[in-house]
Amino acid sequence: MKVYITLCLSVCVYLCEALAESDPDAILEDKDVLVLTKSNFEWALKQHNQLLVHFYAPLSGQSLGSILEFREAASALKEAESDVRLGGVNVKKEKDLAASLNVTTIPSLRLYLSGNKNNPVHCPDLKSSAAILTWLKRRKGPSADIISNLTQLEKFTEEEDLVVLGLFKDLEEDIAKVFYETAADIADLPFGVTGNDEIFSKYEISGDTVLLIRKSKPDKQFEMGSSTVKTDLVQFIRLYEMELVTEYNGETASKILNSVVLNHFLLFINKTEEGFEEIYLAFKTTAEKLRGKVLFVMIDVSEPRNGRVMEYFRVRSEEVPQIRMVNLSNHVQYQLPSDRFDTQTLLEFCLKYLDGKAKPKLQSESIPENWDTQPVKELVGMNFEIVAFNHNKNVIVLFYAPWSSESRALFPLWEELAEHFRENEDVVVAKIDVTANDVNIHLREKYPSIKLFPAVYSERVVPYSGKRKLKPIVTFMKKEIEKAKTDKAKEEEWRKKYLNEQKAVVKEEL
Repeated sequence: MKVYITLCLSVCVYLCEALAESDPDAILEDKDVLVLTKSNFEWALKQHNQLLVHFYAPLSGQSLGSILEFREAASALKEAESDVRLGGVNVKKEKDLAASLNVTTIPSLRLYLSGNKNNPVHCPDLKSSAAILTWLKRRKGPSADIISNLTQLEKFTEEEDLVVLGLFKDLEEDIAKVFYETAADIADLPFGVTGNDEIFSKYEISGDTVLLIRKSKPDKQFEMGSSTVKTDLVQFIRLYEMELVTEYNGETASKILNSVVLNHFLLFINKTEEGFEEIYLAFKTTAEKLRGKVLFVMIDVSEPRNGRVMEYFRVRSEEVPQIRMVNLSNHVQYQLPSDRFDTQTLLEFCLKYLDGKAKPKLQSESIPENWDTQPVKELVGMNFEIVAFNHNKNVIVLFYAPWSSESRALFPLWEELAEHFRENEDVVVAKIDVTANDVNIHLREKYPSIKLFPAVYSERVVPYSGKRKLKPIVTFMKKEIEKAKTDKAKEEEWRKKYLNEQKAVVKEEL
C-alpha cells in the first residue's frame, strides 16, 4: 500500500512539474499546493504575502508522510480562505533553487513573509496537518488560551493527556512573552495561560511558573525568572513531556524520534507474558534515576504493528525480553550483556554506557585467530555461511548468548560432542555468539538453540529440539547424516543429468 501511495504521489508531482516547465510563468497547483520551481519562486513570493514552503524529496520515506500532511493543511487553509498559501519544492528536481536558498534539511518548512526570500521563518518540526494549522494560528495570536476561572481550567486540562499551563501575575510582562513565544513554536501541545488567584491557590504556586499537567494532575513545574529564555522553556517541556517510560506506538513514535534526549534505552518485551510486571517496574525505577540523560522506551513485541521497528533493530520475538541502547546522533547500538533485568543491572549498564565504556553491538565480530584449530570451531558473522553451508561437511552449531547461564551450561557438552566426532572429518562442531553476530537464517527458538546444517547442495537447516545430552544429539546427527548422504546422491545424479542435457543442447547448436 505504501509503495502504491508513493508511486501515485510521484506521478502527480512529476506531471505538475512537467506542466510548469512548459510555461515558466505559470504557478500550477497539486492538491491545493503551489508547485514551486526556480523560474516561478520569485513570482510566488510577490503574489503571496505569507507563503509557507515545504522542501521535500518525493521518494524518501520521511517526505512521503510530510507531503500528505502538507496537502491536507493546504486544503484546509484554502477552504477557510486564509491569506496563507502553501507551496512545495522538490529539492531533487530543483537543486539550484534549494542551493540558492541554503536548504540543507529535508523535509523542512519555511515561512516567507512580504516577499522576502532572504529571511524566512524557519518552522519547527511539524509532523501533522493539525500541527501546521495550529502553528500558523498561534503566530497570529494568541498563542495560548486564556484561562480565567476554575471551570475553564477543568475543561482545558481534560483536552489532552498533557497540557502546558503558564501561571503569571502579570500576563503582559516580558517573562510571559517568553511563554507565548514558546507556545507559538510547540504546536503539538495545548498551551493555556492564567493570572487567576484561585488557580494559583489550587496548585499552591506563588510565583511565575510553567506547569505540565498530565491527565488532569500536576506533573512537573518550571519556575520562570528574569534570565529565562525560550530555549530553556522548550528544553524543559520537551524533556518532561514524555512519561518516565514511553510505550512505542503510532502516536508516540514522532515524539520519541524528536526528543531532546538522544540516548534511548529500549526494552523489547511481550506484555502478555509472565514476568512482565517485575521487569517493567525495574525498568521504570531505573528511568527515575536517569531522567534527562536517557529516554526509556518500551516496545511490545506482541503488537503486530511494531514489526517494522523490531526488524530495524533485528530483534526476534523469541529473543525477548531484550534491551538495547541506541544514540540517535550516530545510531550505534549497544546490547545489555545480561539475562538479568533488575534495577541494579540496568543502572550499571546505563552508567557504563554514559561513561563511554560499553561495547557497541556489531553485525559481525572479527574472525578470531586460530578459530578452526580447536575442537569446537568459533564462528562469527563473516565466516558463518562459508562454514555452515559447506556441502561437504555436516555442521552442528550452538547459537548462544555469552551472558546466558543456560548457554554456558552447554559449553562442556559441546566440547564432549567435538571429541566424539574428532576422527570424523565430515563433521564440524561449532558455536556462534548470536548477540554479537548477525546470521542470515531465521532462528525461531530463543538462545541457546542447536541446528544441524547437513552436507547437501541445498542450504538445509535442521533444528534439534531433543534432550541436551550427548547420546540423543549423536543419535540425531547420525540419522540426519545418513539421510543427507542419500539426498546428496540424488542431487548429484540430478546435477549430472542436467549437465549432460546442457552439453547435448550445446552440441546440437554447434
